[in-house]
Amino acid sequence: MIQSSQTSRLKNRGLIDRSQPLDFTFDGVPYTGYAGDTLASALLANGVRLVGRSFKYHRPRGILTAGSEEPNALVELRSGARREPNTRATVAELFNGLEAKSQNRFPSLSLDLLAINGLVSPFLSAGFYYKTFMWPAAFWEKLYEPMIRRAAGLGRAAPEHDPDSYDKATAYCDVLVVGSGPSGLMAALSAARAGARVILADESFAFGGRLLSDARTVDGKSGADWVASVIAELKSFPGVQLMSRTTVFGAYDTGTFGAVERVADHVAIPAAGVPRQRLWRIVAKHSIIAQGAGERPIVFGNNDRPGVMLASAVRTYINRFGVAPGETAVVFSNNDEGASTIEDLVSAGVTVAGLVDTRTSLPPAIKSLARKHGIRVFEGAVVADALGGSRVTGARIIASYGAPQTVACNLIAVSGGFNPNLQVTTHQGSRPQWRDDLAAFVPGALPKGMAVSGSAKGTYGLASCLKEGAQAGAAAAAAGGFVATAAAIPAADDEPTEVSAFWHVESSKHKAFVDQQNDVTAADVRLAEREGFQSVEHLKRYTTLGMATDQGKTSNVNGLAMLAALTGKTIPATGVTAARPPYTPVAIGALAGEHRDKHFKPTRLTPSHDWAKERGAVFIETGLWLRAQYFPKPGETDWLTTVSREVTTVRNSVGVCDVSTLGKIEIHGTDAGKFLDRVYINMMSTLGVGKARYGMMLREDGIAMDDGTAARFADDRYFITTTTANAIKVLQHLEFCRQWVWPELDVQLFPVSDQWAQYSVAGPRARDLLAKIVDAPFDISNAAFPYMAVAELTVLGGIKARLYRLSFSGEMAYEIAVPARHGDLLMRTLMSKGEEFGVTPYGTEALGVMRIEKGHVAGPELNGTTTCADLGLGKMASTKKDFIGRILSQRPGLADPNRPRVVGFKPVDKSARLRGGAHFIAKDAEPVARNDLGFMTSVAFSPSLGHWVGLGFLAGAESRMGEILRAVDPVRNSDILVEVVSPVFYDGEGARLRV
Repeated sequence: MIQSSQTSRLKNRGLIDRSQPLDFTFDGVPYTGYAGDTLASALLANGVRLVGRSFKYHRPRGILTAGSEEPNALVELRSGARREPNTRATVAELFNGLEAKSQNRFPSLSLDLLAINGLVSPFLSAGFYYKTFMWPAAFWEKLYEPMIRRAAGLGRAAPEHDPDSYDKATAYCDVLVVGSGPSGLMAALSAARAGARVILADESFAFGGRLLSDARTVDGKSGADWVASVIAELKSFPGVQLMSRTTVFGAYDTGTFGAVERVADHVAIPAAGVPRQRLWRIVAKHSIIAQGAGERPIVFGNNDRPGVMLASAVRTYINRFGVAPGETAVVFSNNDEGASTIEDLVSAGVTVAGLVDTRTSLPPAIKSLARKHGIRVFEGAVVADALGGSRVTGARIIASYGAPQTVACNLIAVSGGFNPNLQVTTHQGSRPQWRDDLAAFVPGALPKGMAVSGSAKGTYGLASCLKEGAQAGAAAAAAGGFVATAAAIPAADDEPTEVSAFWHVESSKHKAFVDQQNDVTAADVRLAEREGFQSVEHLKRYTTLGMATDQGKTSNVNGLAMLAALTGKTIPATGVTAARPPYTPVAIGALAGEHRDKHFKPTRLTPSHDWAKERGAVFIETGLWLRAQYFPKPGETDWLTTVSREVTTVRNSVGVCDVSTLGKIEIHGTDAGKFLDRVYINMMSTLGVGKARYGMMLREDGIAMDDGTAARFADDRYFITTTTANAIKVLQHLEFCRQWVWPELDVQLFPVSDQWAQYSVAGPRARDLLAKIVDAPFDISNAAFPYMAVAELTVLGGIKARLYRLSFSGEMAYEIAVPARHGDLLMRTLMSKGEEFGVTPYGTEALGVMRIEKGHVAGPELNGTTTCADLGLGKMASTKKDFIGRILSQRPGLADPNRPRVVGFKPVDKSARLRGGAHFIAKDAEPVARNDLGFMTSVAFSPSLGHWVGLGFLAGAESRMGEILRAVDPVRNSDILVEVVSPVFYDGEGARLRV
């Protein structure tokens, strides 16, 4: 029965395509498999049983399962930039040229020197890291941390840029069916026949679920043939979308599901324009979870040896992949389905050396089957230990009668019962319910619109699964408004599924593993209970049980059952840990999609970008925006010359700067003023209509978050601006306050940063320039439109606009805003109309120079550590109202008068250049950290004053005015004398901006 070219391949068995041989390598050794194989089945077909080493003890590990719950067979796939660690060989679809490597071994898989960890295992028990790495303290930096970093992790991430692309998409449907086993197929069929839009998603590359793995018939056809007929019918419906290779990994609010489609994981290199993976957002009116059930192992000695395999996996490799996982087998079970595995083993030509069942009295059908094939039966018995090293060589069997016996074998097929795959049903907070008759948890209360059918619900019989799926599909379609009836149920039998709960063989002589991926043993569970970790959540974290990439799919129930026995509680009383998305690991690349490089941080262009580019602007990235930094003219030798010219022109005539990048938020509602009073430190509800006011927001911890202006256009309509860098953060903060802190307020927020092009027009001739574009009869004279006034008007013959009398430069200035589509026209018109005044465009550098000259704080001062008082804005904080951050801003450490405050600095030697980041030291003090008095945050050359000026934070600032200090910059080897002065260097009275 076994094919000679692949030593364990069965002739005329399985669903693989033998006409398509595929070459692959494992640890550099070439092998051959077939289309339809997984890497695991191809390795088993070639007689490879040892595939990896365990995480902590580096024990030899083989293949335990045939699905995504696999804890052991984690490998690296591909090489170079496409190298992918921690891929489960059981779900990796074989393709020609596949490179696979084992991981977590040194120097080789067969000879792993780190297996010495097993000899010191008594010192590596649960919680050893909490106890060992605390003492002596000096060892942490020199020994413990380097050792942990070398040992941490599994596999190696690719060191190069990922050459593949990833995509995101959204799909909508009436009925989402998750899982394509018998129940899922019938659900999809019933819903599709009713006319519903149906999505059928399955994580495998082939539809059919257990029908591909078990030798069952449906309607007189083989399981695979019946599946093919159903899939063909589903393809005929225009409203049905079949999504193989797609894992639904999470359920979220309002019928939204996350799914990952492995579009090109089954080829060496994706075709041009084809993404490697696609992240789906599926929005479904109704969903049916039909993900089946996962078999759990039994905990016994050396149960992690290569050759110990779940009974359902054994059947899968035989029936779906045509592979014999061993030559001589022992079946160890506590249920009918596991025991029936002997039928498939015998049919595959595998010798069954014994059936070991924990039940004291087996069903007659099982006994009859064993007698038919001459199989020795051990009732009321256990496999206490697997024998062998890098592969199973035998089983030590202990029965309730007689002495322990050793049976030679190289395969132990284990079944401890089945756990419904209910994780997705719990992602929105539902708690599973325990059923004693199944010895398993089943779904509890379900989210609205969700149903569960088949094995995922705890219904294991084939005929019952078919019926339940048909009814669920019809019910979902009917709930969506379709006229639906359940599809006719095909002929099938319900196989026996009796189970007797059994978790752990107490008489084992060797390590018995509960969580094989994290090397958590039965002894670790006992130790955790003795040390007081008797909650399942504490057990999980203390032992790392269930915290691996498989999320404990094969270990959690066994672990909590053992804890229940140790504490004398029932399993329901002990509880179960919460399952969270994702159901299986999701690549970061898939989550990111196209959001990488410039797609991750796209360059946003201002409305005047094309005009600025024509003028030869030098651009700089500010936040997400590309802004003009300065506009050099022919003959200007450096940036400082250009910036000084721009500043001088603004101070003496007029300049225009694009400030469209400011965050802009409309705030509407009868409680808009009250809302703003609570988020700003100063009063906004008293602001008159047609007026603007500067404001400051604090974080909840009392630290300054952002500053900007608030303008009031109507009693119930405000418009606020934020800094460019904090636009998104402020909007998130305001939305949180509106939705969660004060949901009772009548407030609506509208982010409009991209809707308005906004320009600052500044300088003594600013009013003259604006008069040329503002439509009559609007009056912008100083009397009619004073400082801090705002208005809605029209410009350029009817274009709607907003005008603000605001100044960041210290000059008479305005900000004028028009719809973004008119931004380029407005800039060109301003420059054309302003030629007679010598108008100049100015960029972010000139803007920065003028704000420093005026002592305005900005990003370098709003650095996430400063308070309003630090910034010289403490008197703005209202004492008549509460606001976010008020209480915590009064903490002694933040209210300390000796905290560094903002002051100005100028060099004693007017020719000296100041450096941002320089630290202040007393004139005669040693330049060391203990003598540090503060640091310089912003510096600029002031063409208005003819020398450099700077802002910074200085301890004891008020008492140090006029004092001479040293500004020491050891990085750039600078040490100059500076004088402490007012932060306002230019027009301290503010007369120029009010004219």
